[in-house]
Amino acid sequence: MTDSEWDVLVLGAGPAGSASAALLAEQGHRVLVLEKQQFPRFQIGESLLPVSLTVLERLGVGPREDSHVFKRGAQFVSEATDDCRVFDFSRALDGSPRHAWQVDRSRFDAALRDRAVQLGAEVRHGVSVARVECGQERVAVHTDTGDFSARYVVDATGQGRLLARQMGSAEPYPGFGHAAAFAHFDGVSQEVFDEIGPEHDIRIMIVPQGWGWVIPLPRRRLSIGLVTRRRGIAEDLEQYMAESPLIQRWIRGATRVDGRAVRNFSYKNQRPHGGRYVCVGDAACFLDPVFSSGVSLALVGASRMTDILSAALNRGQEHDAELMQPLADYMQRGYDAFAGIIDRFYHTHFIKHFIFGSLREERTEREIVSVLAGDVWRDDNGFQQSLVSSRRRGGSRPPSSLSQPSEQTEGEAPH
Repeated sequence: MTDSEWDVLVLGAGPAGSASAALLAEQGHRVLVLEKQQFPRFQIGESLLPVSLTVLERLGVGPREDSHVFKRGAQFVSEATDDCRVFDFSRALDGSPRHAWQVDRSRFDAALRDRAVQLGAEVRHGVSVARVECGQERVAVHTDTGDFSARYVVDATGQGRLLARQMGSAEPYPGFGHAAAFAHFDGVSQEVFDEIGPEHDIRIMIVPQGWGWVIPLPRRRLSIGLVTRRRGIAEDLEQYMAESPLIQRWIRGATRVDGRAVRNFSYKNQRPHGGRYVCVGDAACFLDPVFSSGVSLALVGASRMTDILSAALNRGQEHDAELMQPLADYMQRGYDAFAGIIDRFYHTHFIKHFIFGSLREERTEREIVSVLAGDVWRDDNGFQQSLVSSRRRGGSRPPSSLSQPSEQTEGEAPH
């Protein structure tokens, strides 16, 4: 096949890109994926939500011992006040999946990429995209290895958000986390993993000016990170780990590997679709990693996008600039729900009253768990409805003027 015979060019082979490619190829379309990096590669965003399980089942990508560990839910921990509360996904409203997975992203992403290839997509690594031109008849993608042409392009470039940068359409979310630093620790003792328990909950650590995470991963590895609204993030991470008795005990004797820092990662792409293009995953929106929504929302969005695009390609109507408006409307409901709970996390007494407080009604707890599980497209969740209503009344929505974040992203943000 020549480089001008593709139906769809997918930019990026992360979860959103590989899922998009796999599902489009499965439906008989000619798909080429262009990925800048070589696999395997280090990536943060290891804590999945239950909402992702339906998409993974559709893809035919199941858990593997070397890349997945069972995830019961989330534990919120405040060492300063000695508070701890477990939110168990099995307590969600009826109809929501009852668990999730913690994943080794290098292996998880490779498995999704390999599934796309198995279903008929072609993937080329080491290709850096410079510019995209969407014309009336086709799309031209200019790269460092040559030019490519297709009927449609899917931007799944993650935090690189290629089209948003090209169009100047990324708007920051004020009031969310500004920076993150993180590292992995290998060779964590079996005694620590016995203490963590078979539930393998993510620990969300409540700290001044932000929050931290501790994620148990396969092969006795821990992912530890910090998100703040401050700028000295690397120094803050060191202080956070040094002052946490739990972390100090858990990493004793372990080897630190794969560290990184990122800044200015909370944003919304105000032009996520148009004639012959759509942005999915982080290329469309990234909120804040506190509730681990990134990868799961990316998979959900990719799955719905492929159904719309496949039908349009079959009809010869993929040029329609409004083709993906139903997808944008659907995903906005999810973004508003998570943005609403992030607003409350940072700017209200939500932690005191809802996380560590005594909830008067069992139903309220189940509604909160459903949101934390990513089951945010239902009409019977009063807590979710209050989150969305508060967003529509104002909240911390992006400002109306188009502007890009003032600093460039360093690396990939956690999901």
